[in-house]
Amino acid sequence: MDRIWLKSYPSGVPAEIDVGEYSSVGDLFSRTVARFSSRAAYVCMGKQVTYAELDVLSARFGAFLQGDLKLPPGARIALMMPNVLQYPVALFGALRAGYVVVNVNPLYTARELEHQLKDAGAEAIVILENFAHTLEQVRDRLPLRHVLVTSLGEMLGFPKGAIVNFVVRRLKRMVPPWRLRGAVPFSRALQRGAAHALVPVAVGHDDMAFLQYTGGTTGVAKGAVLTHRNIIANLQQAHAWIAPTVRDGEELIITALPLYHIFSLTANCLTFLKIGATNVLITNPRDIPAFVKELSQHRFTAITGVNTLFNALLHNADFARLDFSSLKISLGGGMAVQQAVAEKWQRVTGKSLIEAYGLTETSPAVAINPLGLREFNHSIGLPVPSTEISIRDDEGVELGIGVRGELCVRGPQVTPGYWNRPEETARAFTADGFLRTGDIATIDDQGFIRIVDRKKDMILVSGFNVYPNEVEDVVASHPGVLEVAAVGVPDERSGEAVKVFIVRKNPDLTEREVIEHCRANLTGYKVPHLVEFRKELPKSNVGKILRRALRDEA
Repeated sequence: MDRIWLKSYPSGVPAEIDVGEYSSVGDLFSRTVARFSSRAAYVCMGKQVTYAELDVLSARFGAFLQGDLKLPPGARIALMMPNVLQYPVALFGALRAGYVVVNVNPLYTARELEHQLKDAGAEAIVILENFAHTLEQVRDRLPLRHVLVTSLGEMLGFPKGAIVNFVVRRLKRMVPPWRLRGAVPFSRALQRGAAHALVPVAVGHDDMAFLQYTGGTTGVAKGAVLTHRNIIANLQQAHAWIAPTVRDGEELIITALPLYHIFSLTANCLTFLKIGATNVLITNPRDIPAFVKELSQHRFTAITGVNTLFNALLHNADFARLDFSSLKISLGGGMAVQQAVAEKWQRVTGKSLIEAYGLTETSPAVAINPLGLREFNHSIGLPVPSTEISIRDDEGVELGIGVRGELCVRGPQVTPGYWNRPEETARAFTADGFLRTGDIATIDDQGFIRIVDRKKDMILVSGFNVYPNEVEDVVASHPGVLEVAAVGVPDERSGEAVKVFIVRKNPDLTEREVIEHCRANLTGYKVPHLVEFRKELPKSNVGKILRRALRDEA
């Protein structure tokens, strides 16, 4: 592609980044906490932790893993928590001590949890007590040697069992009974860690930092190996993109997406760590009224999320009354941002909703739109610095401008492969080292990439390709629609037909109105044949609508 996108780069964004600026994530952390020691690093439910405090607490946790548990360098440490203060303490403690972090979705079933912890060979886990009963069901079948359990209130300034704070009481659902032999309270681990000194560990670019699992919505979850080079590269790429807009030591970012997800992990936790920002952790973003109330307490300068989260905020009356004067960056990823949502965000906040694109395997950022974008452009943006992209056909031949094909990516942020899955790794890469993303895309002569859809989500109607994103975008533009998902269902006449599942904003919206709206905006074969109204749509842990679940059900 001759890097045609460079001519469209915003002023001040370099073509290349310096991966060698930091030797590891721990190196980045140490320099940051020294530089911004007195600044708040994390805020959660009214409690803040400064960078200096995070330095001490994470060192104690790392020292506990080394000195008390005597885990060998490179051991996998699982973290199974939502956005609470214990997460960054455990995260940075493990990384500083030379361990590999395995992020685990707290909402996993026992079966899913067993698969991931077995596959990763995790030796220790930090788990919120609300989910300990899940671990109990499979503990005896796991390689786990150590379990650390924490509670929502454990780092909020009052003891477990005496939680009187209203917000915590509201968030803390009844904890199901559990019994895990030898489980150590997180606070006790920190106390015991204080008796040891954190031993420096030689960690370099080629060492694994994260075993980040992916593919759970499309098949058996597999671990993407993310090295310190991968993570450092991607936070450098992201920082290069936002550097002309942000100021060191002055930003406050809203972190509603879970930090155990690669998007929030790199974009919020690590990239904004580099500039000494404050992360406001939202433990339960599904409680939109409480979320909006929390937003009203902060002059936030950045927020990340997925389309469904932004849509939910926009449908809360109090959200529109917030002060958005300090907001610099609104970044959407994880799923396609819909035009109707982006345009309403612009009207309500006065700021653009910028779409970005990434994958777990790319740590995750591949492309981001210019932050100064004035209107929605249906694009995922331009490749970030030091990134090559190629649009290829099924035979691996590179295609030209405007031609649809599979998006392939090469760069320092791309995983070296999947954990203990050499065959999966081989299938994922081209002969010349490009990662096959599985997404169908086009690139224009200015270098902007547009995702048409996932290969597996494409609907074939009488030999014509129908891409769900396009159908969903049209349906979502109807004022009576809150959320929508489009899938292909078997049809005797056309092979497949388009079916849409809709959550209504207007309870009187009819199937006929939806069809007529689509007929006015789509070619005949793209118009849905079936419309089903639902109270809610199935979503992943970060709010991405699960088309596969709907398709399988249909």
